[in-house]
Amino acid sequence: MTAYTDIAVSLTDHVGLVEIRKPPNNFFDVSLIRQIADAFEAFDADPDCRAILLAAQGKAFCAGADFSNRPADGVEPTTGPAKHLYKEAIRLFRGRKPVVAAVHGPAIGGGLGLALVADFRVTCAEARFSANFNRLGFHPGFGLTTTLPRLVGPQKAALLFYTGRRIGGEEAVAIGLADMLVPEDEVRDAARALAVEIARSAPLSTQSTRETLRRGLADAIEAATERELVEQEWQRKTADFREGVKAMAERRLPEFKGA
Repeated sequence: MTAYTDIAVSLTDHVGLVEIRKPPNNFFDVSLIRQIADAFEAFDADPDCRAILLAAQGKAFCAGADFSNRPADGVEPTTGPAKHLYKEAIRLFRGRKPVVAAVHGPAIGGGLGLALVADFRVTCAEARFSANFNRLGFHPGFGLTTTLPRLVGPQKAALLFYTGRRIGGEEAVAIGLADMLVPEDEVRDAARALAVEIARSAPLSTQSTRETLRRGLADAIEAATERELVEQEWQRKTADFREGVKAMAERRLPEFKGA
C-alpha cells in the first residue's frame, strides 16, 4: 500500500482501517485529508475491502484546524481550486465503500465535517461535537451546510451553527448526529464490530444500496463547498474573524463588532 505520514492503513476481515495519527489533537490540513482520500480510493479499488473504519489516536477524533500554524479557517494558500482542502474532501464523499467512524473524543469544526463523511458514527458520552465556525467569525465549511441538516434536520443544524455550542455523545445520538453510544474505552471495538457486520453482507448489493441512498450527495457537497469557500474568503478579512481566533486562543468569549 501507499506510504502515509499522518495515517496508518491496514485491512483485516474485509474491514479497512484508516487511523489518523497526529495526536493529541489530530488537527487537519490539506495533506491529512488528501492522505485519507488516497486511502479510501485504494480501499475502493481493493475487492477484499467491504467496509472502512475511520478512527484516530490521541485525545481527539479531529479537533479541526490548528490555528497556531496555518490560516485560521484551516485552508492553506493555493495556486488553484484543485489544490484546495475542500477539493480533497469531496473525494471522500465520492468513495463507494461504507464507512464507520469511531469518534472517541472531540470532533470540532472541520473535524466534525470529517466525522460526517462516514455512514455511521460510534461515540461515547465524553466525546464533543461542535460546528463552531460562527463563534470564530466565519462561515461553516467542509460541506457541513449539506451534511449536518441531512442528519439532524435544518432546525437543529441551524441551532448548532448559530451558537457554535458543543454537545456530548449522548445528545449527539439523541438528535441523530451519531448512531451508537458506548463506554469511552469501547468506541473503537464497537465501531469495528459494526464495520465487520456490514462487511458480512453481500458487497455488491451493499455498495449499490449505498449508492442509491447517497445519490447526489457528493455533487451537493461539491456545490456547497463552492459557496462555503466564497463566504469564508471574505469573512477571513473581517475584524470579527481576527477577534474570534484571538478569543479562542485566549479561552474567552469573543467581542464581535459586526465588522
